[in-house]
Amino acid sequence: MSKSIKKSNKLNHVLSVLLLLVCIVLFIFPFLNIVAVSLSSARAVYSGEVYLWPIELDTQAWQLIFQNASLIRSLVFTIFMTFIFTVLAMILTICAAYPLSKKNFKGRNVILLVFVFTMYFSGGLIPKYLVVSSLNLLDTFWALILPGMFSVYNMLILKTFFASIPQSLEESARIDGCSDIGIVIKIIFPLSLPAIATLSLFYAVSRWNSFSDALFYVSKGELQPLQLYLQRLLATFANSEEVKDANQNVTVVLQESLTAASIIFVSVPIIMVYPFLQKYFVKGVMIGSVKG
Repeated sequence: MSKSIKKSNKLNHVLSVLLLLVCIVLFIFPFLNIVAVSLSSARAVYSGEVYLWPIELDTQAWQLIFQNASLIRSLVFTIFMTFIFTVLAMILTICAAYPLSKKNFKGRNVILLVFVFTMYFSGGLIPKYLVVSSLNLLDTFWALILPGMFSVYNMLILKTFFASIPQSLEESARIDGCSDIGIVIKIIFPLSLPAIATLSLFYAVSRWNSFSDALFYVSKGELQPLQLYLQRLLATFANSEEVKDANQNVTVVLQESLTAASIIFVSVPIIMVYPFLQKYFVKGVMIGSVKG
């Protein structure tokens, strides 16, 4: 390799690292600012002195959150709901993707066309609500699970991944007496861990961030996910006449601190999942999206 090419590669590497560092700073700065606001005094936040670190340390916003037993119960319920949703969604997605990955599956193209049609045209909110209501799912745990339990986009990624697995492996297993279910469990599933882990993360994040379905389908307090509970808690705090009458400025600042603390409280649990799935993430998405 000539010296000019080596210099060019080295320059590209340096520029790439610098670009990544700039991106990291741009993405981390808002998060650090939110943390600082949640831990700063009302005066410092109101005067605009808070940037990357807390000014006049004040943990009042965090005390309001952790002293709320209903909030902790909502957090536990949301974690449980997200886990159940992710497991059931992956089972359903695998059951749809595996047969559709076989070219000899009769009606494969028609079924795929129907699935893809739903990606571009949906019934809308009112028909969806009427279906949930007619199935007597309102105010039940399953109203938060069943309506969004299947994603065509995720199914297509997994189908493409399954299609990339050599057919000879399945034929060998079938000769050894393995059934279709046995092939999926013993052959397909272990080889598809990158794609399954990635799609599980997609489902978990979508369920964790969603609160509109709970807003429409659930009125019981014990079924409120964390995001909806926090939204109503912030609305209640903002409309507190007693605090407003005491000091209008302090009320505005505390609302900002409580909002910042709530954002961190909601984000941290799902962020903690990423390190465990990171090694599968890029590989799973790229293989499923390029081949086929």
